[in-house]
Amino acid sequence: MHPLFLFLLLLAAALVFVQPSRLHAQDVEHRATEAVYRRPLGHDPKTLDPARVSDIYSLSVSQQIFDGLVQYDSALTIVPALAEFWRASREGLVWTFTLRRGVKFHNGREVTAEDVVYSFARILDPRTRSGAAELFLNVRGAREFREGRAKSVSGLVALDRRTVQVTLDENVAPFVAIAAVGHAKIVPRDLVEAQGDAFGAQPIGTGPFKFVRWDRGKEITLESNAEYFDGAPRLSRLVFRIFPGEQRDAMQEEFQKGNLEDAPVPARVDRRALTASGSYIYVKRPMISARFYGFNTRAKPLNDRRVRQAIVQAIDREAIVEGVYLGQVAFARGILPPGMLGFNPGLVGYPYNPQRARELIAEAGYPGGRGLPSLTIWSGARQADIVREHALIKKWLAAIGMTADFQYNTDWQAFSKLLDEGKLPIFLYAWYADVPDPDNFLTKLFHSKSPRNFFGYANPVVDDLLVSARSAGDIQRRVDLYRKAEQLILADAPIVPVFHRAYERLFQPYVRSVEVNGLGDPYIPLRKIWLERTR
Repeated sequence: MHPLFLFLLLLAAALVFVQPSRLHAQDVEHRATEAVYRRPLGHDPKTLDPARVSDIYSLSVSQQIFDGLVQYDSALTIVPALAEFWRASREGLVWTFTLRRGVKFHNGREVTAEDVVYSFARILDPRTRSGAAELFLNVRGAREFREGRAKSVSGLVALDRRTVQVTLDENVAPFVAIAAVGHAKIVPRDLVEAQGDAFGAQPIGTGPFKFVRWDRGKEITLESNAEYFDGAPRLSRLVFRIFPGEQRDAMQEEFQKGNLEDAPVPARVDRRALTASGSYIYVKRPMISARFYGFNTRAKPLNDRRVRQAIVQAIDREAIVEGVYLGQVAFARGILPPGMLGFNPGLVGYPYNPQRARELIAEAGYPGGRGLPSLTIWSGARQADIVREHALIKKWLAAIGMTADFQYNTDWQAFSKLLDEGKLPIFLYAWYADVPDPDNFLTKLFHSKSPRNFFGYANPVVDDLLVSARSAGDIQRRVDLYRKAEQLILADAPIVPVFHRAYERLFQPYVRSVEVNGLGDPYIPLRKIWLERTR
């Protein structure tokens, strides 16, 4: 086994929660034929097309509609999905996947190896604008195809109707781990080619739930796929109720009324009281995530590193963690979360130091903040805890001579579009891992050529370190390279790290068989959930 993959499997054991059933196996038979599970969603998804997913809202829904060749289980172990089994060559450069017999898309057509080849090649096609494209660049012929120098990807081949072969140029990490990410779902070639962009609004997959309707801004309804290859779900329908702008207070109110089967935990609630009351099932586990403020380093005055460093040191981030979130999140000194390969417990980062912040803006030519334009900070959510956080930030920035204006755009698609177009000077953002590996944080967010580099950040030394880390076979060598890259990124200050969020959720007392891993909410296998009483 590849040493990195072995490490990730061992790491995963610390990031797993499985809620055991309270009933005996024979009692499962009473699952209701009309068991409806209602979940809150903090924004309208941008799309339900898995290759084009770029946010947690889209991923949460698309995960239920589509399958990949393989998938992560509750321990982040790679297990079969559409692929019944697979094998790799000794050097890890050739991967052969054999599809299950008779698996059908929701429209009744059988899945073939050609659909797999098309789905992976489509991720690489620049017209798809997939955020996962860089994960597949090691496939032989991927760069030539992506650059328009080839009409197909030579390393993706359908050997027969049920067999797919993937050939790599280099063995950076086990390809089977890449094939488990949320973007790498298998789509029906004929429908995607016929529907184009419209496929993302009327998706057809092979997953445990079928798409029914999408009432934008209100809810998305899915129904059980009775012919699912791993057995029909125990729920008849999934209803994702949309609360634009992450209205957590409204979510909690609906949950307490019994109108939702689960909900996020309010920021300032007493967690001990939750566990003591026994009224609800309370789940808290580590999650591979980072929450931060990002700077558009291309825009003045944020193109001056000293201004960015000043802002980082002007904000008392530990006070935010303790005062606003009551210590229920982990303070972020850097980018990589605790428990991840490469996490540096000795990392200090920039401390809260308003005096040094004043010196830095003076060195940048703005003594006392004179001549410095007002800073506009954008957020896609406007819940009470964020507003409290912003009031503190405004006060701390004012103390060093900076003024800040906070703008809220709770239309997630509009907010994301502004972010993609580089129109937001400072923005609040949270990143959740697609793959439990530091590359998914550092390369995906900070390599100068990454499509998810929202900061316009470019440091050739960092780029070289990240490229070297990807191909380093020795784990300790990878760790050293990623730590050096992280330290340089933090020194350049393209972000203000704030905290690493834990996975916290409340479930109604009748909800059974919940499984949570370190990748968080989108990866809960909702097909396994059942309700003790009929809803």
